[in-house]
Amino acid sequence: MVRRRYDQRVLTLVEVRGEARDFEQAKAEFALQGWPVVEEFGRGEGPSAGVLTPDPRSRLYWVEIRFFGARGGRTERAAGWRVRGLAKAAVLEMYVRRTRLVDPDRELLEEYRSHTTAHRRDPRRATGRRARALEGWGHYDTGSVALGTPSEARRLARMATPGGGVPAGADLDVRMSPRRGLRQIELPREEELTRRLAVLIGWSLGMAFAVVFLKEAGGPARWLWIAVGCACLARALLAATRFYETGGRLFGFSCGCLTALLFLALAYWAPGWTPAQLLLCAGMAVTPVGIWLLVRQWTTWSEWLTATVPLAVTLVTGLVVASGSVLHGLYGDGLDLTQEELDVPGLWQVAAGLKLITYLALGLLGPALWGIAKHLHLAFTRPGEYLNVIIYVLLYVLVLASLAGLAADNAARAVARTKAAAEQRREAPPYFGVRPEWVCVRPTVPTAELNAEGGLVDPRRPYLSFGTAGDTALLWNTDTGAPLKQRSDQVRLEPAKDPARPCP
Repeated sequence: MVRRRYDQRVLTLVEVRGEARDFEQAKAEFALQGWPVVEEFGRGEGPSAGVLTPDPRSRLYWVEIRFFGARGGRTERAAGWRVRGLAKAAVLEMYVRRTRLVDPDRELLEEYRSHTTAHRRDPRRATGRRARALEGWGHYDTGSVALGTPSEARRLARMATPGGGVPAGADLDVRMSPRRGLRQIELPREEELTRRLAVLIGWSLGMAFAVVFLKEAGGPARWLWIAVGCACLARALLAATRFYETGGRLFGFSCGCLTALLFLALAYWAPGWTPAQLLLCAGMAVTPVGIWLLVRQWTTWSEWLTATVPLAVTLVTGLVVASGSVLHGLYGDGLDLTQEELDVPGLWQVAAGLKLITYLALGLLGPALWGIAKHLHLAFTRPGEYLNVIIYVLLYVLVLASLAGLAADNAARAVARTKAAAEQRREAPPYFGVRPEWVCVRPTVPTAELNAEGGLVDPRRPYLSFGTAGDTALLWNTDTGAPLKQRSDQVRLEPAKDPARPCP
């Protein structure tokens, strides 16, 4: 028997109206979904007697709805969405009358290690600092571990084991595991502990984001980011004080302060962080998480298409752009040069294609955000809503448009740096195999016979050269802000020693 995967279990009272065949079909549909029927009875009968008016055309089922997603205030409502989606798909009249979240969260039992007490003068208590120290260091440990309260752990350690192991009533005692030394602090249950830790880290990350944006902001925007950072810090410290179930408020507050200081140091003193880079890194971190949350919920063809279509589009687009350098085309277009004139080596075209593919990989950010929204049971992701398709398509188009703008901006910034270097007569930065160099143009024919497009060649001034394309030398004319194309058989190009000085 294949076990169905799920995250949450919600006990739901479902009312089915119709004939006997509708009741049988409803039970069959529940079984197909993997939802066990706990109890069934007629309306106004059994537990519903005196609660609902009797109706022979209505029957009630306690069904355990199992589904993926986070646990929170919207979890029980999400169970109702799934019942309504099933009713629409099966063409049945179903109503959710009551829901109750089944909480199977596991208790974090204390871990104790058993040790012998034969070394004690009185086996009932440890005497002397040396004896207590040796016990605390595990010198007398037996290797057995017991979990529970201190008294339970002590009795479990002394309990007889099968196969002739430890005899009942052996002289054994227990000590708390060294990984937890604060007896007065009680941890919450396992999943609740994870949620509280996520809240603490989330607000600390929000503070770090605000600090990075604060460094780049100016004027009134600085006060806005200061307020955002302080609010995130306050929420993080509040979450830290509520981290433990009982006790440990001061300890949690101290841990929260240390966590906040760590994130603050990373955000403020780490060199090179800009808001754009931070958003890019956040997108790269969120994308695999969101895609995983989406993929694990694949149960229907529509959900498969939700993620596989964007993935296929991204891969196909990536192969297309990798076959020809789009970034080089955008770079050349900004300089009024064609990609053929730039004559970029194939290896650098592949490198530029890989750079663009990294941008396009972020095109999966749309499905990733959808996966996170589904995991959190946001209202617009409810199953069976036709508006979902429109919202999803708009989200994906928005992400792709943003990424196209990101790629265009990358080439535009490279063009701007090249033009600025030409104006200021300094070394120009390379761009994926395109290496502009300063040269002196030596005519090999009389100056009057020079055949140039885009201006007249001045042998006394250095030019920024983009190499030669066929029989044409590609130079940059700072007077016109456009390329100057000169026949290469009429000139000789020599490296300029100092672009700020005239050519000798």
